[in-house]
Amino acid sequence: MLLYSGIFSLWHPMIPGGFGVATTVLKPGRNEFVFTGYNCHFVSDQPSLQLLVNAGGKTYYCAQVLEIKSNNVAKGAVILPDTIASNEFSFYANTNVDGTVFVEAPTTSEGFVLDKNAKALACDYHVKTNEHSGFGFPFQPIIIESIRNLMWHVPMWFTMFVLMGISFFFSIRALGQSPHSANTLDSHFSRILLYDLKASAAASTGLIFCVLGLITGSVWARFTWGTWWVNDPQLNGALVVFMVYAAYFILRHSVPDEEKRARLSAIFNIFALVLMVVLLMVMPRFTDGLHPGKSGNPAFSKYDLDSSLRTVFYPACAGFILLGYWIYSLNFRISKLESEHEQNA
Repeated sequence: MLLYSGIFSLWHPMIPGGFGVATTVLKPGRNEFVFTGYNCHFVSDQPSLQLLVNAGGKTYYCAQVLEIKSNNVAKGAVILPDTIASNEFSFYANTNVDGTVFVEAPTTSEGFVLDKNAKALACDYHVKTNEHSGFGFPFQPIIIESIRNLMWHVPMWFTMFVLMGISFFFSIRALGQSPHSANTLDSHFSRILLYDLKASAAASTGLIFCVLGLITGSVWARFTWGTWWVNDPQLNGALVVFMVYAAYFILRHSVPDEEKRARLSAIFNIFALVLMVVLLMVMPRFTDGLHPGKSGNPAFSKYDLDSSLRTVFYPACAGFILLGYWIYSLNFRISKLESEHEQNA
């Protein structure tokens, strides 16, 4: 699953999209503009290239293609009437290869009369959405190619949550044991110590994925927001979670008595998971932030995760969770052997 997700996340190209529009103030009459696309095929599909301008509603104005500068850049001119439906303009480019891509450009307009029913000189053309077939990365002007990190960054946090949940479960089991309770399956350890080792192994493995999540998130922030770290509640919460679980291991190494260490660690671990849920899942939804799902910003919707992308994202999550569980099992076995060695020494 990880090989499959890794290949698709790095190999498959981004679907075509509209990147930007350069134009002066739009006025009634002739207006020139430069349309910039992304992964488009303006040159290779030159005979079918059409440029259009929308001025609100379903009214589109056909533009003349003046010059095709490259596969992604074309210059056009459009004649706009005195009366338009809206002064919020959208620019479209259509080819047989790319379908229709568009840019909602914040342009300045002067001299228009606004009438929401205006259709004069409208282009008789039905603009189609860019529906790609098969797998494809949905184009987003801000995220662009960095959306590939979705296959790596988000599964790290899902895996961390699963492992910390396992650690939480065994901490509760440890607290439920009486002192020096025997373990019928392993004479070297009492049950509380065995559950404590499992909780510690799961938490240490989860902390590795927490660090990987912070690193991949910081890289993503650098390419999307222009800086390695921003004052975002979910980013700050993730850093606090890392420090809390680091404190968990500091506590473990500061208590020499095994039974006492197991109980204190279990209590702290339960507190740590509750705090993790609050900081990463509850509080960010009630504050402004840049992460998807915050302040009206949709998460795991058509905005950033379409149906074809889910066919790669979900296997990536499953693959990393299974990998994390496998590492946890190895970590537990190593910790157990080390404890047995210390007891026999």
